Amino acid sequence: MGLPVTPEPPRQAFRPPNLALTTVGLALASFMQVLDTTIANVSLPTISGNLGASANQATWVITSFAVSNAIALPLTGFLTRRFGERKLFTWATLAFVIASLLCGLANSMGLLVAARALQGFVAGPMYPVTQALLISIYPPHKRGQAIALLAMVTVVAPIAGPILGGWITDNYSWEWIFFINVPIGIFSSIVVGRQLKGRPEKLEKPKMDYIGLATLVLGVGALQIMLDLGNDEDWFNSAKIVWLTVIAVIALAVFVIWELTEKDPIVNLRLFRHRNFASGTLAMVMAYSAFFSVGLLVPLWLQRNLGYTPIWAGYASAPIGILPVLLTPFVGKYASKFDLRMLATFAFIVMASTSFYRSGFNLDVDFARVAEVQLWQGLGVALFFMPVLTILLSDLEPHEIAAGSGLATFVRTLGGSFAASLTTWAWNQRSTIHHARLTESIDAYDPGMQQTVAALGQGDVQRGAVVMNQMISQQAVQIGFNEIFHLLGILFLVVIVFVWFAKPPFSAKVGGGAAAGGH
Repeated sequence: MGLPVTPEPPRQAFRPPNLALTTVGLALASFMQVLDTTIANVSLPTISGNLGASANQATWVITSFAVSNAIALPLTGFLTRRFGERKLFTWATLAFVIASLLCGLANSMGLLVAARALQGFVAGPMYPVTQALLISIYPPHKRGQAIALLAMVTVVAPIAGPILGGWITDNYSWEWIFFINVPIGIFSSIVVGRQLKGRPEKLEKPKMDYIGLATLVLGVGALQIMLDLGNDEDWFNSAKIVWLTVIAVIALAVFVIWELTEKDPIVNLRLFRHRNFASGTLAMVMAYSAFFSVGLLVPLWLQRNLGYTPIWAGYASAPIGILPVLLTPFVGKYASKFDLRMLATFAFIVMASTSFYRSGFNLDVDFARVAEVQLWQGLGVALFFMPVLTILLSDLEPHEIAAGSGLATFVRTLGGSFAASLTTWAWNQRSTIHHARLTESIDAYDPGMQQTVAALGQGDVQRGAVVMNQMISQQAVQIGFNEIFHLLGILFLVVIVFVWFAKPPFSAKVGGGAAAGGH
């Protein structure tokens, strides 16, 4: 639980001179940070070509960011206790600017990967600290709007990343996907630093938990690398993956045991003693993992099966962000008038329905149909993040909110990594199985089959056999896609059960000293 916190007498809550400007600064920084988790994805071929690296080496541009980000997230609570939320946000944002500048200036793959690792690490505390700051500076009746704003950022930024990254790379150069962070980050850090100057913060000097830190870095680092490389290395048929798994399991087991028994742990796992935090975090991880799988599978399927370019796959996927943007002000303002569990339940039913609808897709589905389903899923997304975020923060003590947000975001991020690896693996496996089943009834000596093959090849049997195999492969991949989405629909429905483990009230305990910035 960390050092005991002495209750402070109620005092007037701190409000920045310009609440709207402060909100813009905080939201822009979070949007920038979340955007960078995906903005480089479609630019990897260009980056590897310009820097003279292989495609496999280029994937470390993504992996290095993800690994260091996952390590830094759970450290948010320790860092806020030591430096305070305002300073941590300002310094982390400025460090993000410097790291982004280094990424754009990198003239080798090694330097780019190192800069991305730095960028990912300093980005770790930015989102959870933004969440804690927004909650503390808004009056109680408007905190739902603040949380809804962050929920919109969480949804829209990863969708916008590949589209914006592809457009910048095609029209300018890949370096600018990093350079655009510089003015945004400088603006955000200056605005928030000045607006929150004078915000009271109770600082501590917690001792460094070296064993907790070492096991966290080793365990999370090994786990994240294992998840990122698993599909390329054929999972446990690779000695590298086996060793990474062994290291991750042992290190994380030691980490959990140590942190639960340490008097002043670097990561406060005892936050899970709160019922709403535990159930809300579990619901968030499961739902976000399923949502992340949708965001991964749909663009891949459009390119792999329907022949879309990356940009057009992005356009077809993008409507999922329209309703969250339009509905955020209303969700934030009126959601508190409803039982948040009912709101989340409706959201998950919508997301399950769209997943089940996609499980009936075929190779003839057009752009409009794909975009329409994405649009309707956006309704579920708009009503999902804010209620679940509010639920998981609702029974934390004021001084625990930054640490709780960081821990929940960390677990959610790991859930997304597991989802990415398992979803693509399962899709490949099911496609292979269905390809075998579709071909097992083909008789190469059947006259009718020989005639069909010859017709497909316009008289060339060998060419016809290749064409037929491609057709079978496409159908097998489509069947695998449909099965995965049927499973995702079931998963969205299962999440509803965990939401109902939470108990009202669902208003964050940010009053008195906490609201004033006491930490």
